[in-house]
Amino acid sequence: MPYPSEEFLRETVSRMTRGRPVHGAILRVENGEGTFSWTGAAGNLSTDGRYFIASVTKLYMTVVVLRLRREGRLDMEAPISRYLPAELIRGLHVTDGVDRTGEITVRHLISNTSGITDYFFGKGPDGRSAATPLLEGQDEAWPLERIVERVRTLKPRFLPGQPGKVHYSDTNYELLGRIVETVTDKPIDQVLREFIFAELDLRETYAFTDPHDTSPAPMYYKDKPLHVPRYIASVTAEGGIVSTAAEVMVFLKAFFQGRFFPAETIRDLRQWNRIYFPGQFDYGIGLERQWIPKILSPFNPLGELLGFWGQSGAFAFHNPERDLYFTGTVNQLSGFGHGAAVKAMLRIMKTVRPE
Repeated sequence: MPYPSEEFLRETVSRMTRGRPVHGAILRVENGEGTFSWTGAAGNLSTDGRYFIASVTKLYMTVVVLRLRREGRLDMEAPISRYLPAELIRGLHVTDGVDRTGEITVRHLISNTSGITDYFFGKGPDGRSAATPLLEGQDEAWPLERIVERVRTLKPRFLPGQPGKVHYSDTNYELLGRIVETVTDKPIDQVLREFIFAELDLRETYAFTDPHDTSPAPMYYKDKPLHVPRYIASVTAEGGIVSTAAEVMVFLKAFFQGRFFPAETIRDLRQWNRIYFPGQFDYGIGLERQWIPKILSPFNPLGELLGFWGQSGAFAFHNPERDLYFTGTVNQLSGFGHGAAVKAMLRIMKTVRPE
């Protein structure tokens, strides 16, 4: 099967940085067999540089949760009250004066169907979100205890597990992280290291826990680099992993090729609900699907992209129809760089004939 030329791929990654918000980009693409593999970078990023993968971390959390379920240590249908103390979760989901937190299950957390509002972007009574000062550069730690205190002031979005409803909430994953720590009796960074990083021999991948670590490329928010190391070090479960495009690729292929669980398990994760914020995509059980309008390629259907986005513009996606895998980042927290990554993936997909 013919694949894009070196010149075509260099031009593709170069285009990723032509929009004003994107100061640097990394793109890696491979086929399933590994007979085609290419990595490039543009702007102020390098091909082998470390970067914050942000919410792509959640795909790693999916592996952890599924392993604990397989080992019989975690029941996804169980209420979260089985694993978390009452004083921690009391009052997280109150509607019409009724505390419905006890109705929330582990499955609701990993599928973003709990109805619990996102602590990060959710606006409080003062009209401000937790994101506002952080994106202004006010670096503060957000441990779970602080998160739940804020969430108690935010109105839930819908009833737990309400059919057809979904709300992207980092709160869900911080609670999920604490459940994993409770079940394993280990900190989440150690669980990730033992379950995934060591298993795949990833030498450049780790949970960011040291605020003095300056090795990852600084993320940008609009035109300025944003340094919030204390915050990132405090939110491992929702988005605290650092890696490289090459090592995210190793993980992504392991995820879809049966290294962690039978490949058919992916079918069970494909229980989609459409999300419109912070972007437009479908959310399943710890898995995302990037929506691709047919109008973009009416005579050559592109299929789907399965994987995960990060708020920073980090991405890890698989296109099953062409057996292509994509990893990288546009390193832009504003959300205005994601389109450049989508265009790059689609441009490459259009040149490769489906399997």
